[in-house]
Order: sequence, then structure tokens, then C-alpha cells
Amino acid sequence: MNKTILITGSTDGIGLATANSLLKLGHRVLIHGRSENKLTSVKQKFSESYPAEQFFTYQADLSNIKEVKELASIIKRDHKTLDAVINNAGVFIVPETVTSDGFDVRFMVNTIAPYLLTQELLPLLDKQSRVINLSSAAQAPVLPEELTTPSTLPDSVVYAKSKLALTMWSRQMAQRLGANGPSIIAVNPKSFLGSKMVEQAYGVAGGNLQIGADVLVNAVLSNEFANASGLYFDNDIGRFSSPHEDAMDAKKMAAVTQVIESLIY
Repeated sequence: MNKTILITGSTDGIGLATANSLLKLGHRVLIHGRSENKLTSVKQKFSESYPAEQFFTYQADLSNIKEVKELASIIKRDHKTLDAVINNAGVFIVPETVTSDGFDVRFMVNTIAPYLLTQELLPLLDKQSRVINLSSAAQAPVLPEELTTPSTLPDSVVYAKSKLALTMWSRQMAQRLGANGPSIIAVNPKSFLGSKMVEQAYGVAGGNLQIGADVLVNAVLSNEFANASGLYFDNDIGRFSSPHEDAMDAKKMAAVTQVIESLIY
């Protein structure tokens, strides 16, 4: 059966490759991007290969809480159900580190926005649905209060903290929703793939993006991920594994989630 799948940050990189793979399989894909020009370009490209009713485009700046909420409202207006949400959008190095709301852009886009978007879209998700959160092998201890103010730490450190915080709330939300909610799974698609982020951060071309796209396709479609809610899949080793120990600590997970909720509601 064809599924309806939202992919954030899908105008380039792993997100775009994943969207293309899912469209080839006949699924309906909701493509999100921050740039209207990039969305137009992707729409034109996909129109050459796929019917117009198979894909939709949505523009929103995920560093802005209001726009995240508006994005969720428009998706709920356009669609009655979602089979999967892939929270793929992420940033590493940004020209401005502070959002219009006074948050750190890295934490906002990588950690807070995916939480808010997932929460807002829960009415469209059932127990058969899946939420795939793009984590990373880079995970560094994070204090809940670090999410509330702009950071002066190096980009690599903030990125690692934001990805651990994402992994922490993934497990916390999975446990809270239980068997009646969608499966929430954190996935490291593989380190040093050839995305714009990797080239920008490390100055290297990186590996084949399709490696990351393939694991995300498997995460939303395959039986391997059917009963994996709350788990962490590490594609550097090709299996489910243990994330950073803080993502297994109930008190720390709850504290991070509580701070995120205090920021968005």
C-alpha cells in the first residue's frame, strides 16, 4: 500500500535523495524546504518523472516557532493521515546563531522544531505510523538549560549536543505515547555522507548520499523497524545500538523534554 510521508529539509542532500527513492516506489511525499526557490526547482525536477498528485511542497523556516506551527496546520489541512514523518532538516554552521525568538538556531532546528512538529502532527499519526528522527554518531552531554539560550561553544559541540537532545526526546516521547502512538526512532544515517553540511563543516566531499537515503527508506517501510519505537539505529555499524548513556537515563530525558515543552507552548 502506498504511504504518505513528510520529509523535512528535503530540497537537497539526504532528504532529497530519500524523497526521490520513495517517489520511485510509488509513495506520496511531502517535501519541505526553507527556500522557496529550491522548492520550485525540486518541484520542476520531480514533475518530469512523477504525477503532480504524488508530491506536495511546503515552505517553512524551522528556526521560527510560529512557522513550524503554521507548517503543521497547513499539513493537517491538506492531509487526513500521515504514515511517516522523517525529521531530516538540520544545521551545523549557520551565519546567525540566534533566532528571532532568541533561541540558538542549532538547537532550534535540530532539536526543538522536530519535537514541536511531531507533537503538532500527532493527530494524523496512528500506531502504525513512524517518526524517524535524524540523529548522529556525534552525541555530547547536554544540560536542559542549554536549550534555552544561544551558545558560544564551537559549532561541532553544539551540533553534538543538539543531536543527543533529539535522541533523548525521541526515546522519552516513544515511552510516553506507548503502544497506541506512532513508533519514534532515532537514526544515524551514517557518518560523513556527502551532504552540504558535511562539506561545510569538515571540508570533505563525503560518501554516497544514497546510503543514508536507503536506511531512511527502510526505517519508514521495512519490518525491521516495525517494533523499534524508542530505539536508536546506528548505520555506521548497520544495526540497532545503544546511544549515548544520557539517552537511556529517564530523569535526564524527562528534564530535556520538559524544557522543550516550556519553550514551545
